[in-house]
Amino acid sequence: MELPGEDFRIAAIAIDQDSLVTHHKAIEQERDVAITDLLEKNYFRLSGSQGGPYYLILGVEENRLVLDVSLKDGVPHGRVMLSLTPLGRVIKDYFLVCDTYYKAIRTAPPQQIEALDMGRRALHDEGSTLLMKRLEGKIETDFDTARRLFTLICAMHLKA
Repeated sequence: MELPGEDFRIAAIAIDQDSLVTHHKAIEQERDVAITDLLEKNYFRLSGSQGGPYYLILGVEENRLVLDVSLKDGVPHGRVMLSLTPLGRVIKDYFLVCDTYYKAIRTAPPQQIEALDMGRRALHDEGSTLLMKRLEGKIETDFDTARRLFTLICAMHLKA
């Protein structure tokens, strides 16, 4: 894998407004942090592309993840669609652990909070690895980029 550079990175990202969930503060905060971190450092290479930088719009249509890729000047560059079904179990488990974790923060002892956080991170890593595999042959990313994209997918999947 090449090192990230100007040619193979996401320079701007948006989420299709119909795919957004805005009523849960914790999810909004995670989404905002993921976008900030993603734009700060990422590796993203669309298969067959000479390079970017890229402008990415994420969306969900009929239980499919849609990645609309344009060049920074707005010229359409590619569209990748993936079924969300293979990610469904991990996303569901991730939200169950997150819900328990956020409730535990208020009253649980530190050991229980730490154990839940470890479980939450493990599921997030599992989802990120699965996303990288699902993107093979379509989009190449590094693990950190896949991890942040998985966070954004989860934020959209609540509504989907």
